[in-house]
Amino acid sequence: MIKMGQKIRMVMIEQGRSARWLAEQIPCERTNVYNIFGRSDINVRLLGRISQVLKHDFFQDLSADLLNNPGDWKN
Repeated sequence: MIKMGQKIRMVMIEQGRSARWLAEQIPCERTNVYNIFGRSDINVRLLGRISQVLKHDFFQDLSADLLNNPGDWKN
């Protein structure tokens, strides 16, 4: 199962973005961004905002993981 917080962190780093930058864009405290990195599950509204800011479709990543690893999603 995809760890969404880790995926967000990876995309952010690939784009050369910092946690501070993401915090300013969402907006939230920088410590909250680090908290997001540790999460497996993220609120849909927050994920949508992060997708917009990073210009990356995390919902597509989630859907692909669901299709490719259906057994991981049973619990």
